[in-house]
Amino acid sequence: MDEIRERQEVAESQIATHEQAKVESESKYPVRIAGLLLFNGFVNTRGVDIPATPALAVGGAGNTGASVRQTILGFEAHGPRLFGAQSDADLHVDFDGNPQSGSAGTGYSGAYGQTGTLLRLRTAHAGLHWENTDAYFALDRPILSPDTPTSLTAIAEPALAWSGNLWTWNPQVGATENVALGAAPHLRLQAALIDVGDAPYSFVPAPLGTIAAPTSAEQSRWPGIEARIALFKPDRDDTGNHFGAGGYFSPHRTLLGNQYNAWAGTLDSRLHLPGRLELSGSAYRGQALGGLGAGAFKDFTYRVDPDSNNLYFRVLDDVGGWAQLKEKVSDRIELNGAFGLDQVFASEFRRYAVAGGTVAQNLVGNRTFTGNVIFSPSAYLLFSLEYRRLLSTPVLGSSSSSDVIGVAAGYRF
Repeated sequence: MDEIRERQEVAESQIATHEQAKVESESKYPVRIAGLLLFNGFVNTRGVDIPATPALAVGGAGNTGASVRQTILGFEAHGPRLFGAQSDADLHVDFDGNPQSGSAGTGYSGAYGQTGTLLRLRTAHAGLHWENTDAYFALDRPILSPDTPTSLTAIAEPALAWSGNLWTWNPQVGATENVALGAAPHLRLQAALIDVGDAPYSFVPAPLGTIAAPTSAEQSRWPGIEARIALFKPDRDDTGNHFGAGGYFSPHRTLLGNQYNAWAGTLDSRLHLPGRLELSGSAYRGQALGGLGAGAFKDFTYRVDPDSNNLYFRVLDDVGGWAQLKEKVSDRIELNGAFGLDQVFASEFRRYAVAGGTVAQNLVGNRTFTGNVIFSPSAYLLFSLEYRRLLSTPVLGSSSSSDVIGVAAGYRF
C-alpha cells in the first residue's frame, strides 16, 4: 500500500507539472529546472581542511556548524533533431564557489574551480544521441570513473574525494558506442579528449610577469586522451551491472620547462547481489593524477638546492580506489558503507618533503571510511545521517585523523 501511495503521489505531481506554465527558452524548445535544496550540519572531532565538506584531516581542534552551500540548481533542455540524432543539454551550479578560510586550495574542482562569488559551475553537458551512439562535449568527471559513492552530506565534493574517487570536473569532448553482443550483455566503447586542471599542490614558481598562467597540460599544447571499454547490462536508467577497464594519458609541461606525462589504468564495476544488495567500486594505478582528484593533491614534487640553486623535480606514482556496499532496505530507506584510499609512493616523495610544511604538502596517503542511512519519505524529501572517519598520513611525522558526523535534509525540485 505504501508503494501504491508513493506512485500515486508521483503521478499526481507529474499531472500538476503538465498543468503548469512551462519555462520558455529563446529557442522555444522545452527547458526544465531541477535541483536540490540541501541543508547539512556537521561535527568534526578534529581539524579538517574544509569544515562543511571535509576530505582531509589536518590536526588541531574540532569544529561544529551548518551549511546550505551544497544546494544545487540545474537546467535541462531538449533541442531539435540533427543528422537523425536527438540533441539535449544540461547545466548544474552550486553555491560552494567562494574560497573558504583555511581551505588552502583543497577545494579544487577542476579547470573551472573556485570563483570570486558563491555561485560555482559544477557540470555541463551537450550532446547528440543516436540509437547506439552518443557524441558530446562536457564539463564532468572522467569517463574512467563512471560511478561515485552515495552520500547526501558530500555533494560539493563527492564522497571519498581525494581518497580513491577520481572525481574532478574537467572539459571533455568525446563519443560513446554501444554494441549488442546478445540478449543481455552489451559492449560500451568510450573515448574522449580532456583538458586536465593542475593539482592543488603541484606548484613551481611561475616566471615574473605572468598574468594568467596556463595549466601544465595546456602548456604542453596537446590534449589528454582517455578511453574505456565496458561490459554492461542495459536498462532504462543505466544503473545495471557493469565491468569496465580504462586508460588515460596526458602530456604536461611546467612554465619552467619540466616535461612529464600523466597516465592511469583503471578498473570499475557495479554488481547487483541477492537481498537488494549492490557492490560497486573502482581502482587505479598511475602517475601525476592530481588533476583527476588523486595523487595526494600533487602531480609532482620538487626542491631547490640552496647551494647550487638547482631545481630537483620528481613526478609521483600513485595507486588507489574505493568500494561501496549498498543495501536497499525498501524504496524509502537505503544503507551505504564505503572505504577509499589514495596513496603516492613514500619512497619517491620522502627526500622532497617540506620541513614544517602543512599536512597536505607532505601528504602521501589519505583514507576515508564512511557509512550512512538515507531516508526518503516521499519522492522529493531526503534525510540522512552519516559517519565518516578521515585518516591522513604525511611522509614526515604522525598521521592526523578526524571523526565526522553529518546530518542532511534536502528537498528535490
